[in-house]
Amino acid sequence: MSSTSSTQPIRFYHQGRVVDISGVHPTRTVLDWLRDDAHCTGTKEGCNEGDCGACTVVIGELAAPGDKDAVNGLKLQSVNACIQFLPTLNGKALFTVEDLKGQCAGQGAHGSQHGKHPVTPLHPVQQALVECHGSQCGFCTPGFVMSLWSNYEQHQSCGTRPSRQQLADDLSGNLCRCTGYRPILDAGQRMFDLPAVRLDTQPVVQALQTLQNESAFEYTAPLGVRTDHFHAPKTLAQLAQLRMDKPRAQILAGSTDVGLWVNKQFRDLGDIIYVGDVEELKAVEERSGAQGPELYIGAGASLEAAWSALAERFEGLTDVWLRFASPPIRHAGTMGGNVANGSPIGDSPPVLMALDAQIELRQGERVRRMPLTDFYVDYMKNKLEPGEFVQAVAVPLSVAARRIRAYKISKRFDCDISALCGAFSLELGADDKVKAIRLAFGGMAAIVKRAAKAEAALVGQPWTQASVDAARAALAEDFTPLSDMRASAAYRLQVAQNLITRLWLETRRQDALPQEATSVWSVMPHAVNAAAAAATAEGA
Repeated sequence: MSSTSSTQPIRFYHQGRVVDISGVHPTRTVLDWLRDDAHCTGTKEGCNEGDCGACTVVIGELAAPGDKDAVNGLKLQSVNACIQFLPTLNGKALFTVEDLKGQCAGQGAHGSQHGKHPVTPLHPVQQALVECHGSQCGFCTPGFVMSLWSNYEQHQSCGTRPSRQQLADDLSGNLCRCTGYRPILDAGQRMFDLPAVRLDTQPVVQALQTLQNESAFEYTAPLGVRTDHFHAPKTLAQLAQLRMDKPRAQILAGSTDVGLWVNKQFRDLGDIIYVGDVEELKAVEERSGAQGPELYIGAGASLEAAWSALAERFEGLTDVWLRFASPPIRHAGTMGGNVANGSPIGDSPPVLMALDAQIELRQGERVRRMPLTDFYVDYMKNKLEPGEFVQAVAVPLSVAARRIRAYKISKRFDCDISALCGAFSLELGADDKVKAIRLAFGGMAAIVKRAAKAEAALVGQPWTQASVDAARAALAEDFTPLSDMRASAAYRLQVAQNLITRLWLETRRQDALPQEATSVWSVMPHAVNAAAAAATAEGA
């Protein structure tokens, strides 16, 4: 692909038609375009960093054949408009809260509350929020509406209804400061009782089919005296060549971190290489590797797809998956990006290290692998060479025979950054001695790394309280954590030591603690049901 390719307009489906956009800077966000240019002000700006969900929109793409989550040919996913750059919409469909009115237009008008003027009925999602008193100030409501609408379309397409806990999981990226979540969850259940209103996907699918293009997307826009380029290759070969030609260009995947560089740090990105259109990079599949069968996770696979595949194959990962950021972040962000970013508080690297994962790097035609434990050099520094990029992460499936646990510690249960994250894998011999163990921690040092001395204190030793105490003591030699706004150094070290004890309590041969004794998920549905019963009794 030539770096001198002519520029193309950004083309995507919005409000019943294909829009063509030129002249805006490549880092203009979808939110700013919606509010300032398209005058669709239902989508709100709250935190402007992908945390609050007030800006939630839904992106539609043509579904891949056999996609079990497809909605009549479309793949619908909620994302945060505030951190998505406008060129990433090219070839896709954008749905906002304004679109729900159009879906109801043919459902029959009814009189207003004064009986004089006919009005378009509300969408079941919106009507349910009204009936269940799920909105007060209303600022966060459009974001909740879009997350609920995505859930509604998915379940209507499958003929299912979500549990209350599933609704809570889907809404974990939407914050409400005044109404509280009980009436919003009530609305999420109520919307399926109302007359159904479905998105007509046929015109959307047809429009997206006309937008498909096998050639790479190139977009340019002036910025002062220079011109910035947005490159979107379609194949791995194109990406590899482009990266060799432009080793200093900023690689962009889900924009869940890079978007904050622009919004919060006002950083100038210059030329951008967007990997979101490279389908080969999104592979999540089992393959035969040099060391046996492996789970191959392409660097462009979404966090949601990657975590889902890991949790399906390795025990003990469901909690950390559901607590990793929020659905809109997991839909947009990639595990490859989370690994390449190298943040010491990223939650993917400790888990992958505990699973003996290897990272696959590509530079032109050359592909090399190394253990993920060897990839990080220092704070935000790694072993990537100029012109090289992360192509995949490979996890040996043989590790599934071990006992695996991952624990995320944060101030807020949902959608929060970890104070620390511990991920462990354990293999015991027939004599109840430790054959192999991996203790990987994030948030304890300048990089994510394994606790080598604590592991050495356990290997070959009986899996007992005494051995665990020795590992706890050794952990103080592995890490010298820092104090910051999330936790003090003393707290981090003590909790990390306690997590090793928790691993032992859950995996010891005798009297191991059952999952319901250590996981909040086992008690949350009961607490919700008890609260609902109490509310019903009070209203009776």
